[in-house]
Amino acid sequence: MYRKILDYLKEWKDSDYRKPLILQGARQVGKTYSILEFGRTYYENVAYFNFETNPKLNETFKENISPSYLIPILSHISGQTIVREKTLIIFDEIQLCERALTSLKYFCEDAPDYHIIVAGSLLGVAVNRETFSFPVGKVDIKTLYPMDIEEFMLACGEQVLVEQIKKSFETDSPLPTALHDLAMTLYRQYLVVGGMPECVLQFINTKDYILVRHTQDTILASYLNDMSKYNTNNEIKKTRLVYDNITVQLSKANTKFQYKLIKKGGRASEFENAIEWLCLSSIVSQIYKVEQIKKPLEDYKDIDAFKIYASDLGLLCAKKDLAANDILYMVDELNDFKGGMAENYVQVQLTINGYRTYYWESKRGAEIDFIIQRDGNLIPIEVKSADNTRARSLKLYMETYKPAYAIKISSKNFGFEDGKKSIPLYATFCI
Repeated sequence: MYRKILDYLKEWKDSDYRKPLILQGARQVGKTYSILEFGRTYYENVAYFNFETNPKLNETFKENISPSYLIPILSHISGQTIVREKTLIIFDEIQLCERALTSLKYFCEDAPDYHIIVAGSLLGVAVNRETFSFPVGKVDIKTLYPMDIEEFMLACGEQVLVEQIKKSFETDSPLPTALHDLAMTLYRQYLVVGGMPECVLQFINTKDYILVRHTQDTILASYLNDMSKYNTNNEIKKTRLVYDNITVQLSKANTKFQYKLIKKGGRASEFENAIEWLCLSSIVSQIYKVEQIKKPLEDYKDIDAFKIYASDLGLLCAKKDLAANDILYMVDELNDFKGGMAENYVQVQLTINGYRTYYWESKRGAEIDFIIQRDGNLIPIEVKSADNTRARSLKLYMETYKPAYAIKISSKNFGFEDGKKSIPLYATFCI
């Protein structure tokens, strides 16, 4: 299956300023597969080392982490002759060997001709930075997210449809009704399946939503295990409570995160470490309210007002134990959750595209779901789960701040009217 990360990796390989690359991201998003596929395609050979399946590797890094010492030993262990610029060296599950992480500094300084990519989950929480030196400034860092809806459509064999969607996005011209309906069906399928590569592959091969849900439950179980393995005993229960509560928060008319919904009398001081753990693990994302629409938005965020979204739509639906058919047909029983689910979907797509997102509220309660900086402009984004696109909040925002244009995301077809660019939900990847 095509992953966009391969385009980034090709640029990294050819860059004159290349440093050892850390590819981070949540478990099961396809880090190992993507790196190995890249190595087999663009290098003469690959030297692969996994610190989880081969814990004895740690011994190699205990005494000496200079490249001149490590390369001969690593060549022997892998059974591969490691050649400068022709061999891709891969360290997988590097969070289990902090010394290997530190060694990247010396590869950057003393042996920059060796091409090294390391992969790890939970790097933000598993590495003891007080004891071990993180190679700040000596590495490139890239986050891999679950597959976005474009990658999902391509995996489904819809290359022609994807190109037509991109063309309609650029020209603001509606897709033919039949293609629009097909794309909306794929969007709803994506909500069920999500972007975890194993789940997408199972869906492509079998169309069996029950099998996909079983895999999603397994991934969720591995997340819960990580919460126990890489967390203090005092924080394990709190972290699980916060994670389990995300679907509750998204079912409210106002999706602003409320501690009292976790437990009666809940406070920030009790749960803020748990939220930070989930964010550092890339399991969730957190976006803040901005009090003023000025650049840079980061300077005007309200640290006490935020929303939390799951990093994958399929896992979100699995956590809520939603039946596939209920989502595919958008049954009325889901009305309370539809808006939050659509917001979560848009947040995932915007994050994958590299946007830092915020939201806005007026003093009288008008709300804009997302504010992003695009092409130098601060752009408001309103999200609707259906084709009811009446947006009083957006009208108020535009009258107040006069943006270059606004974006409305809904099930409505493409168009542009009164300074508002209409984008169907399935085309969010184009933004």
